[in-house]
Parts: sequence; C-alpha cells; structure tokens
Amino acid sequence: MSTQTAPKTGQERPVTAPDIRARKGESPIACITAYDYCSGTIADQSGADLVLVGDSLAMVMLGHEDTLSVTMDEMLHHTRAASRGVKRALLVGDMPFLSYNLSTEQALANAGRFLSEGRAKAVKLEGGVGVAPQVKAIVDAGIPVLGHIGLTPQHVARFGGFKAQGKTAEAVKSMLDDALALEEAGVFAIVLEAVPEEAAQLITEALSVPTIGIGAGAVTDGQILVYHDVLGMFDRFTPKFVRRYGELGELCAETLKRYCDDVRHCHFPTEKHTLHMDDDEAAKLRKIKRPKR
Repeated sequence: MSTQTAPKTGQERPVTAPDIRARKGESPIACITAYDYCSGTIADQSGADLVLVGDSLAMVMLGHEDTLSVTMDEMLHHTRAASRGVKRALLVGDMPFLSYNLSTEQALANAGRFLSEGRAKAVKLEGGVGVAPQVKAIVDAGIPVLGHIGLTPQHVARFGGFKAQGKTAEAVKSMLDDALALEEAGVFAIVLEAVPEEAAQLITEALSVPTIGIGAGAVTDGQILVYHDVLGMFDRFTPKFVRRYGELGELCAETLKRYCDDVRHCHFPTEKHTLHMDDDEAAKLRKIKRPKR
C-alpha cells in the first residue's frame, strides 16, 4: 500500500462509490459505522470517507445477541436517520439477514428501498460466489455495492460463533474465489473481516477494487470499525482487532450520575435554568383564584 499523505478532509463534494474505488493503492480509506442522526453527523464531521449503517446496530443499538434479528424496516429507519447527518461521506446501508438471499428479484427490490426510502448511496451484502448473481443484478440496476467476506456475521450459525476465517491455505483460496466473483459482479470495494494478514494481503493484491479491513491487519486499502467500539460505548465484548480510542461509556455514565445527584439534592435546576413570566403577567397570574380541593 502507498504511504502517501491522506487527503484533507474539508472536501465539499460528497464522496461517491467511484471515488472509493479510485483510492485503490492510494491513501488509506477511513470508514466508520453510524446508526442515527447524531452518530451520522459526528462520523461525517470526523472526515470519514465512508459511513456504514451496519446491521451491527442489532447489537449495539437494539441489544440483540447477534445481527440476525434486525429487520429491513429497522435498517431503513436507522439508515434514513443517519442520512440526515451524513453529508460528505459515502453512506452505505447494510442489507440484513435474508433480505437478499432468496432471489435476485428480492435482492434488487430491497436494495432499491435502501436508496429510495433509506436515502443511502450504496448497499452492502455479505457473501461471495453464492451472492454474486444478486450483486450483479443490483449493480446493473445502478446501485453501488460494497462486498463483505471473511467473518460474515450473518453466517455465525454456520461458523459456530464469531470466529476468525481463512486460517488455512485452502480456506484462503476459497475466500479469494469469493473476492474475485464479487469483483467480477461489479462491487466498488470489499470488506475483509477477521482474517489473517497474510490472507488479506493476497486478496488485496489480487483485486483491482479496494479492500476495507476490520481485523485484517494493515495491508488492506482501508479500515472500518464500529462507532461504539471506537468510542468505548459497548462493553459486552471487545474483539481483539478493536482499538478503543476513548471510554465515552464511562464518561456518559458518570455525567448522568452527576445530573441525577443534582436533581436529588435540589442543585438542578438553578435560577440560571429557570423561565419566568414578565412582571405584568405574573401579577395577573397571582390574582387568579386557585381551585379548592
């Protein structure tokens, strides 16, 4: 990968899927997830190139044990909310479990909903050779697609849990076949999740489209992490490949505790936070007889 200096983040023109694809081998692509207006705004202001409304919201926003329970309607609701805050980065909607697996017609219809209802600019699908026909149909319809191979959370039942993939040469060869099939189908980039760096390097060098790593080492064309993991706001578990850049969960809890304590000890609200009527209206109010009880 090139070690060129990353571009300045004040770009006014929104980032497009072709922009991301053109970054292959150039400056690293910074990606982050977001799930609503507030997190979308903050992620966009950070200068991220791509913001993914990931189905990880099932866990970090809705409290599920995995990503399988989130629905199309829930994904669209959160994507539409994030779209109001994301103005510069490429906003990608994550197609949830069984929303694209049954047929190309189903996949195309649901992908279209992410753009028309969710206001996303692209969609993400998990899988390789098996979903290549759906990917091609979506791309042919004019909808950019981000691929995703390696540890694909929607397949945790088959994997037996959230386990790293590509630990053998044979497994990496299969993963490379998946990547090449997605590239042939027209994806603009591919997420590689929880795979050895050696596997990520082989796949990255074999592709003409960028790879976005999450637990794939430093050899990919970009990186993506979950918003709540980066900020230290999700404590159920922390994958080995996550770097927590802050501990906002602890800060938020402590801040809210101060608020609760102030309420209980009558330290909030103070005069500074209190509204008053003007003197004339207050005088009229005092003349109103209170009802007897």
